[in-house]
Amino acid sequence: MKKITLLLVFIGMMTLQSCEVTEINDTMDNDTISEVFEVTTSFNPNNNYSRLVAFNPPIFSSDVVLVYHLYDTVNGEDVWRLMPQTYYFSDGGELDYNFDYTRNNVNIFLSANFSLNTLSSSWTQNQTFRIVIIPANFASTVNKNSIDAVMSALNVNKSEIHKINL
Repeated sequence: MKKITLLLVFIGMMTLQSCEVTEINDTMDNDTISEVFEVTTSFNPNNNYSRLVAFNPPIFSSDVVLVYHLYDTVNGEDVWRLMPQTYYFSDGGELDYNFDYTRNNVNIFLSANFSLNTLSSSWTQNQTFRIVIIPANFASTVNKNSIDAVMSALNVNKSEIHKINL
């Protein structure tokens, strides 16, 4: 009887030895779908200091839209600022670059505590924005203040940015 029990234990051990354990690599994210668009536009009284950019096709209701304003270029490097962004003037004026979005579009607009008609063209003409669409659960895991961190986390390089001509 001991020999049969020993034989069964030996067969059981051999069976368990042939099992394979596969490790899961959690560092790869194969289901995050994101898009990055770049648009250059001008603001004036005719467009009510706003610009509507349509999404085609519409984004998912669970997506988050981030918009960055190209503020400056320093030593050949672009300086992007996450919107909304407020700029303060020495005379007490405050200018806001802001946006809102739906599943169908993003509206980029200017607002201020003074007449927008008095703004210099450097604030209103040929302004460049990057629109980044990402899933909501991904948005909570990345430093959104840095466009470089967002682009790196999404594994998007500059050649993959879609330029939109309005």
